[in-house]
Amino acid sequence: MNVGIYLFDEVEVLDFAGPFEVFSLAKKDQKKLCQVTTVGASGEMITARNGLKVTPAVSFDNHPDFDILIIPGGYGAREIEIHKEPVLNWIRGQKEKVGIMTSVCTGSILLAQCGILDGRKATTHWMRLDRLQREYPRVQVIRDRKFVDDGDVVTSAGISAGIDMSFYLLGRLFDLETAQATARRMEYDPVAHSTHGAKN
Repeated sequence: MNVGIYLFDEVEVLDFAGPFEVFSLAKKDQKKLCQVTTVGASGEMITARNGLKVTPAVSFDNHPDFDILIIPGGYGAREIEIHKEPVLNWIRGQKEKVGIMTSVCTGSILLAQCGILDGRKATTHWMRLDRLQREYPRVQVIRDRKFVDDGDVVTSAGISAGIDMSFYLLGRLFDLETAQATARRMEYDPVAHSTHGAKN
């Protein structure tokens, strides 16, 4: 399964690093289950929040087809990327191709700006829930959830909630045992395997 993670300037580090770790470590019968690829608009180095420099593996022009696409959040998502029409068009185009579109934290604001969350249930960082509801009234904002599963679109709350969402998706797409084994390997409390964030 191919998992893509979009990287951009001022992306929140754990928003992308957490899901990257979860999907990269997932195995069944000693077989790696996911190929995780970072993608940037140009493929050039980006500067994440707090100065971390990361070079995406591929660009918009040469990335593989993804089964899952993760749109992280952070200042860059909610204040910069939402004003870039080429980025919005790329995300819209990917929605037509991927099996599951996901967001972490304020990555949901990017999805909302693209119209992808219209008529859907979604969540975001607790500090941005009111903004999501105010600026995108066609989105049914869900509060007090780590993540919200709306079928082919899954959104998560702030920062570390992306890890919970990723474990949940492992359980949904493969099985609970795989998700729990990955959580044990990471020494992570597997809260995502409960119903905290299941379909509403």
